[in-house]
Parts: sequence; C-alpha cells; structure tokens
Amino acid sequence: MPIDLRRPLLVALAALLVAAAGVWLLAGAGGSARRTHVVADRVPMDEVHPAGDGKKPGVVVAHGFAGSAKLMAQFGDTLAARGYVVVLLDFTGHGANTRPMPPDDDAVLQRDLEAAVGHLRSLPDVDPVRISLVGHSMGAGAVTRYAAAHPDIAATVAISLPQAPEAPPAHLLTLVGGLEFPAFQTAAKAGSRTVVVPGADHVSILFSLRTHRETADWLDGTAGGPLPSPVRRAGGAALLLVALAAGLVPMARLTLGPGAGGWPRFRWPLIGRAAAVTAVAATLAALAARILPTTRLPLALGGYVLGLTSVTGALLLAYAIRRHRTPSEPQPRRPAAPLLIVYAAISIAVPLQLGLTQVVPVGPRWWLLPAVWAGFTLLAYAAERLAEGNSLAVLTVSAVTVIVLVAAAVLGLTSTFVLLVAPLLAALMVWQAVWSAVLHRFAAPRWVIALAGSLLVAWPIATTLPLVSS
Repeated sequence: MPIDLRRPLLVALAALLVAAAGVWLLAGAGGSARRTHVVADRVPMDEVHPAGDGKKPGVVVAHGFAGSAKLMAQFGDTLAARGYVVVLLDFTGHGANTRPMPPDDDAVLQRDLEAAVGHLRSLPDVDPVRISLVGHSMGAGAVTRYAAAHPDIAATVAISLPQAPEAPPAHLLTLVGGLEFPAFQTAAKAGSRTVVVPGADHVSILFSLRTHRETADWLDGTAGGPLPSPVRRAGGAALLLVALAAGLVPMARLTLGPGAGGWPRFRWPLIGRAAAVTAVAATLAALAARILPTTRLPLALGGYVLGLTSVTGALLLAYAIRRHRTPSEPQPRRPAAPLLIVYAAISIAVPLQLGLTQVVPVGPRWWLLPAVWAGFTLLAYAAERLAEGNSLAVLTVSAVTVIVLVAAAVLGLTSTFVLLVAPLLAALMVWQAVWSAVLHRFAAPRWVIALAGSLLVAWPIATTLPLVSS
C-alpha cells in the first residue's frame, strides 16, 4: 500500500514559508545602521552606528538580570533611527561575558558601565559631551546610580526600576509596565517624569512601541518622527519558532515512520494522580534543593532549579516504577530517533539567538548546559513514566513543578526572580508537552521524548541565567 506523503509535505512547505517570513523580518531589522561587535576592557559590546557623517550623540543601553545585549537590540534600532550611536553591553556574568559575577555586583555593574561609556566616548563619530543612558530592571538601577554620580550624563531612562534611588539623577525618565509588581510601580515615582505603559509586564515592556517612543522623545527633548517596529526582531524569532514547531511533524515522520498513535485525551483519574504525586515530590524537592551540592554551581538560581528538578524526577520515577512493576511492551527500534534531539536543539537555540537573546553557550556554560539538561531530563522521563504516555498528564507534572518553584520563591527558599520569569518557564513547559504529544503519536522512544523535550526548557535556563562566583 503506497504511503501518503501529501500531508507531511504540505506541513513542511507551510513551515518553510513561515520560516522565510521570519528570516525576512530578522534580516531587515536595524535598517541601514551599521553594527559591530567589540570587547573593551573585557566587556563585550554591540555598537550600532546610524548612517550619516559628523559627530552624533551617544547612548549606552544596559540590560537586566538574565538579559543580554541581544535582548536590548531593538533599542539600538530605535535610537539609531533617531541619529544616536548606541552601545549595548553584556554585564559581567551575562550574555557573551564569561566572567562570573561576584557578590558585590553593584561595583561590577558600575565598572562595566564605566567601560561602556568610555568606549562610546572614544568612537570617532560620537560627540563625547552628549552621552545618555538607558537601562532595564537591574540595568535601570545601575544606570540611575551611575548618572547620579556623573552629572555630565545628559539624560537617563530607567525601565522597570527595581527600587527608588537615594539620589536620582536630574534628568530621569522612568517607565513601568501596568502589569508589573507594586514595588516597581513605587520605584518608578522617583523619575522626573514617570510613564506607565498599559498592558505591559516586566518583559513585554521592552517591546512596547510606547516604551520606545517615550525613550527616544525623552533623549531628544521633543517628539520625533516614526520609529522602526520594536517587535520586528522578536516577531521574526517567533515565526522561526512556529516554523520549527510545525516542522516537527514531517521530521518525526521522516525519522520514525508513519504515526500510529492518537492525540492525548483527558483522563481525569490519571491527571489527578499525577498532580497529587508531583505536589508531594516537588515540595520535598524544594526543601532538599536548599542544601544539595548543586547550590554551589556557578549559575545564579540554576543550581537550585537543578536540585529541584532532579529530586522531583527521582521521586516520581521511583513511584512510577513501584506502581507499574509489570514489564512494559518492547518498543520498535528507531535508529534515526536521536536526530529529533538535534532538531530540538536547533528549534530552541537558533530562533532565540537570532532574534531574542544570547543563548550560544560561552565559558562555563558549555558544561552547565548538560548539567541543567540532565535535571530536566530526569524530571521529563519520570513524567512520561508516571503519565503513561498521556501528554496532558505530562503537562500537569510540569505545571505543578512550576507552581511549587514559585511558592519556593515566595517563601524565600530561592530567588524572587522566579516570580518574574515564571510565565516564560510555564510557556516552555507547555511547548515541551506539545512535543511530547507529537512524538507519542509517532511512537518515539520514551527516552528520546524526554531528552528532546527537556532540552527545550533547559537550554534557555542554562544560557541566560547569570554566571556567578561559586
């Protein structure tokens, strides 16, 4: 009986078209501005130079905790369109900066800013007396303190300022998202002018046109002309993510053969049992993770997450093995199945690196990535065993684990930064569950499903959380 390849071919074609649209958006971002990557005083920086001759005003753009210069690239587009030379830096421990962040992080942040400002002033197309600063979250606090200590800074923009400065600089614009926590709302009142960006949270505020317009107008001192779309880069990355997700179906068909299974159904007893068992296991893991050796990993928050996922996974796996003592049916050999793990790495790393933030491992991240991946793999494999192949139950395990992690942050067991990134972590785990559903439909080996799905979650965590002194 001939194999019908029309559907996977149509899906592959649609994925290619979406990917082409994403590449087009990314290729056109930045317009005619010239970009250069440099390292000055051991601080990696991206320079953005607008077209035209003569001396131009300059701006240093500083990212937040777990951010990078790439995450702020849209501010380079915006400000270059207004005629500014822009320098976007990677703080110590972040992005492409391989130096670990010491406990006295504020002194290091100020040192890195000093290097960025000094480098910006040294550029031949920059007017050294017209220098301004823009920062987000941790970077907002850093640029505010720097500007207060350096009155020669022309203007400062603080986006999502974590706390009000003791002595704010004279010309300070503060922006805060309408959905941000009350502490950020309070800190924003320290500005000479305060703007609440409606409907924005701690991350989406970076891509709001209102944020970019207010920033550019404040630095100009007047309302200016149209600006490039601040979501173009992120939109291109999103389209690539969608294209690669759609491409999973033909990729699975190619490596595993025709799909034999169905889509998961709501099995409430199974889902309820998975939720209850995970709640107990993750709670015990949240307590244990505080004292495990993983806390000494040189990755902020990453060691605690590794401990929590590893212990939760081990407890769930022990329960699943005890509950299902009868041997499982042998699965058919799938020699090409490991290619799906490579595809998972491409699916997460390429879009994020091209359009969102720095996710290519540098320095110790080369061994931290497999370490964090191992913890999430154990949790994913245990979830697959516990869920009996039902991806909705797998998603339940992930959801309960995230809820316990958030509760641990509220109770002071780990960093409150978890509260800011919990929605992103939840989105990654939903994506992992989608992969689980697709791969189960094509009868992929359980270990491949666990390795591929967990990599989608572990990669961004291991490559974006800051490196710290162990």
